[in-house]
Amino acid sequence: MKTLLANVCTGTGMVLLMMALLMALQSCVALGSPAGEGTAAPESAEVQYLLGWRYYHEDGVSEDYVKAAHWYRKAADQGHADAQNSLGGMYRYGLGVPKDEAEAAKWWRKAAEQGHRNAQFTLGVMYEVSIGMPQNNVEAAKWYRMAAEQGYDLAQSSLGEMYYDGIGVLQDYAEAFKWYRKAAEQGHAFARYWVGYMYYYGKGVSEDRAEAAKWYLKSAKQGDVDAQYELGRMYHNGLGVPVNVTEAVKWYHKSAEQDHARAQYNLGGMYAYGEGVIKDEVEAVKWYHMSAEQGNSGAQNRLGMMYEYGLGVDRDEAEAFKWYRRSSE
Repeated sequence: MKTLLANVCTGTGMVLLMMALLMALQSCVALGSPAGEGTAAPESAEVQYLLGWRYYHEDGVSEDYVKAAHWYRKAADQGHADAQNSLGGMYRYGLGVPKDEAEAAKWWRKAAEQGHRNAQFTLGVMYEVSIGMPQNNVEAAKWYRMAAEQGYDLAQSSLGEMYYDGIGVLQDYAEAFKWYRKAAEQGHAFARYWVGYMYYYGKGVSEDRAEAAKWYLKSAKQGDVDAQYELGRMYHNGLGVPVNVTEAVKWYHKSAEQDHARAQYNLGGMYAYGEGVIKDEVEAVKWYHMSAEQGNSGAQNRLGMMYEYGLGVDRDEAEAFKWYRRSSE
């Protein structure tokens, strides 16, 4: 809590103000409950907000969403942007108040109109997916931009996606790349994947597969399943990096374990032919089967072949026919 206040307080005077707020906050907590139970409510919106925060986060008091919502509302009614944002979340998820998406949108809008970047981003999401308000991609893009211009990585990535797909804005790959890159430079895994993708295919930026591999690696290390697959493919085929089948297997495996169908198919092939691993047809069948169940036609065809010739499984012509048929449908 001291760190939170110290972020907005500088100089001796501000330190004294911080101490006074903390003392007031401790007094409010000692009183124990919202006004209306024989105690006087604190009048400072900041103290009311912090008291709500403490009840929400179980900071020195027992967790109590009803009391958290009570104090957030008191501060929100005084125009406290953080409290308005927090109260929106309470209504969105029904914490301490009845779930009410329209009420959530109301409070998030109040905070957003004061420049609260989290609320601006959330309002954009609500417009994009129609939560508590009619679906409106133009409005979604507007609010994403406001938050993005304040440096919010989630909003930057979302705005990049809207420019890439031409949703709510005119399609513009260069603008998409700009916003993805801003988010990527802040460590946003999904945006890092898209920066890599756009470098690889030369969309909005000059094609540069070495640069693509660099960004895929950053995203893959953060667990992005698509980046892991693409990085495996690049190592497998020597695209932007030297061929390295051991690295290819490593990244295919990480992606396949997250149910990426193409990674599972490629990993099956590595085991079937002994590329980067000891040849193991049983293991190949396992990964082909996982990919085939997700509808990958290549894996379905290979699985049919494994059953037809008894590779890694008992020979079974009926099962082979089943998978061959699925691959051709």
